[in-house]
Amino acid sequence: QLYLAESGGGMVQAGGSLTLSCVVSGRGFGGYTMGWFRQAPGKEREFVAVIRWTRAIAYFGDSVKGRFTISTENDKNTVHLQMNSLKPEDSAVYYCAAAQTTAYSNNPREYNYWGQGTQVTVSS
Repeated sequence: QLYLAESGGGMVQAGGSLTLSCVVSGRGFGGYTMGWFRQAPGKEREFVAVIRWTRAIAYFGDSVKGRFTISTENDKNTVHLQMNSLKPEDSAVYYCAAAQTTAYSNNPREYNYWGQGTQVTVSS
């Protein structure tokens, strides 16, 4: 069983930046793939970024490439999502998730554990 807790959401103007953090607890979390997803009202959950604890390779959704970065702080069991050049269309609830797989999955159905989500609102 893993427990994920996101923080760092809030309201920001277009062009601004926010950093989301996800603290993970539970046994064996180091073997999991960590992803960030987002969901806006009336829309499906969308892949944002994915990373593994053991390698620095990361992948991003097309809509955030070049603007968002993802990183791990292994000694603090934390995954960060740095969001720059934010746009109003980035507004959503952002979720941290963990998948018991070695693949860099962008499919939310492959993720076993989820945080409660944190709201990001970007004003124009």
